[in-house]
Amino acid sequence: MKVAVFGGTGFLGQRIVERLLDKGFEVRAVSRQTRRAITTVGSEAKAPEQVKADILERSSIGPAIAGSDAVVNAVSLYVEHGDLTFERMHVTAAADLASAARQAGVERLVHISGIGADPRSASRYIKARGRGEDAVRNSFPDTIVLRSAVMIGPGDAFLTTLVRLVRLLPVYPLFGQGATRLQPVYVGDVAEAVSRLLADPIQDVSTFEVGGPRILRYRELVREIARTIGVHPILVPMPFAAWSALAVVAEFLPTPPFTRNQVDLMRQDNVTTAGMPGLPELGIEPRDIEQVIRMIEGTGIKTRA
Repeated sequence: MKVAVFGGTGFLGQRIVERLLDKGFEVRAVSRQTRRAITTVGSEAKAPEQVKADILERSSIGPAIAGSDAVVNAVSLYVEHGDLTFERMHVTAAADLASAARQAGVERLVHISGIGADPRSASRYIKARGRGEDAVRNSFPDTIVLRSAVMIGPGDAFLTTLVRLVRLLPVYPLFGQGATRLQPVYVGDVAEAVSRLLADPIQDVSTFEVGGPRILRYRELVREIARTIGVHPILVPMPFAAWSALAVVAEFLPTPPFTRNQVDLMRQDNVTTAGMPGLPELGIEPRDIEQVIRMIEGTGIKTRA
């Protein structure tokens, strides 16, 4: 099977490419920048075909997926920049890819979404994710939607940052009271889920939600990090209104450390829905967060001051 992975050089996309190569798939890594190196899981795995295409440019999608049996949309946007909005990326572009896949005769489409995706949400990000799922299914009815909890692993934008800050700050500010429930999932487990859905899809199941083995409140997550790396910060609650005010200022920076959208996301629980199929149904035992923290610590680079 030949698989085209859009966002194939990204945080999740690169892991998907690696898993598929390791399982013997023929893989095309599609991204706007093909110069980024892609590592392979094992020495026996061959390199992917790298194709330069932009999901935001409809005319470039067709040639990028030509001849593919399956397509994976692992493109994501977490911070809006000018006219690059959540609506444009997660709705319009996702629908364009799904439509092109159907017209090209692609057999399977896996669309990566997020837990809590809801077209009626007040959050622009969550709303776009929900609208995107609907738009993709309208264009490609047999789409497999994979909703993920916050993904973690070396080089991520969430846990790696938390590990660094918990190590650096003797006093650590929490989002609100730190009561938000989270279920972080190892990015490699999400990539493995995608590879299994392509290799052997479960009949009559079109939506999966994947999360880690434990649900932790935000303050519990910070304590788990502190315990694992051997530090003892003082945890101080900080009102969400204060975070939102700081985010307004932070968004003027070239690379904002956090945004109002991210603050809004921390107001809501991010856990899988009871009864929804996920990693267990795919035969995957999720990696525990303590293991992932140690993996991040082992890289050394991302957590130093």
